[in-house]
Amino acid sequence: MQKKTIIHVIDYMGRGGAETMLVQILKQLTDYHNVVITVNEQNHFGNELFCDEYHCLKMGSFKNFLFAAYRFKKLVKKIKPDIVHSHLLLATLITRVGLPKSIPLVTTIHTSIANSNDYKKWYLRWMEKITYQFHKNIIIGVSKDVLTQYFTFQNHKPYKKYLLYTFVDIEKFNHNSQNTIPQQTNVCKLIAVGALRFPKNQLYLINAFKKLRNQPFELHIYGTGVDDVVLRELNKQANVNIVFKGEVNDVKSILKHYDIYVMPSLFEGFSLSILEAMAMEMPLLISDITSFREQCEDVAVYFDLNNEDDFIEKLKELAADKNKQIRLGKLAKERALHFFTLEHHMKGIRKIYSETLE
Repeated sequence: MQKKTIIHVIDYMGRGGAETMLVQILKQLTDYHNVVITVNEQNHFGNELFCDEYHCLKMGSFKNFLFAAYRFKKLVKKIKPDIVHSHLLLATLITRVGLPKSIPLVTTIHTSIANSNDYKKWYLRWMEKITYQFHKNIIIGVSKDVLTQYFTFQNHKPYKKYLLYTFVDIEKFNHNSQNTIPQQTNVCKLIAVGALRFPKNQLYLINAFKKLRNQPFELHIYGTGVDDVVLRELNKQANVNIVFKGEVNDVKSILKHYDIYVMPSLFEGFSLSILEAMAMEMPLLISDITSFREQCEDVAVYFDLNNEDDFIEKLKELAADKNKQIRLGKLAKERALHFFTLEHHMKGIRKIYSETLE
């Protein structure tokens, strides 16, 4: 029996949550013929990106949007897919413009669109609203908040919608999972992982650490992004105990060397990096936002984004209580195992594809 063909469209293959998720899914979908099309050339995954075909639209700047949509249309005509699955806003807009109505379109919404910088650009928001009418859109949201917000914010009428949580491949983390907190030293070592850009809010941590000078806390921040240079300079000026470590390809190998995982995001769709910390049984100290509450419920400690002193107080309390760290870490892993595994996600995505093909 000939395999059904799926075209997966995404902006580019940087090491963000959407891209990492797609790479892991493709390795499981061997019963389909998988074609990956990126809008622009950037692949941080190398040979980890497993697919039957790869194409790039080479759009460059936004002024070449129609050219990219035309190239996409030609590729669709040549490949003849059974389903197209788009990720992220730009890739979705190109897909909607270039895809015939006869081919089913599945779109995953990965972020809180009311806060997303992309959706703050009026022309992109307008294009999204207009192009939504081009197809019977099958929408997947990575959290309840993301799914509800998408239809409310854009005032779209749903055709089909699904909730499908982001996942972590627990098997990859089991051998590295820490059964105990790292050996006690005089310094509490914190880790934050995420792109260096606006919503991740690393500046909050820099400001908080100004009040923690000469105290036994050290923070390592992993990631790269558009705010890399600015944040490094602000950190240097602040003269605080924070080290920017750059991009990391194998996060599971480094998490076990830290005591507490911190994340001060202003908003998130659903955080893969937090799921990875949960899989490693790490105690979580994270911002009090809706998606984090949905993701972690009572297995994390939450701090007020409007009050750096609240972060400091809760950090000191958690750092002083090793038993609480261990208890929260174990509860976090149990929650990840119960709700957010690769197996859960693949069962859901196969159901969606099957229903779409029918």
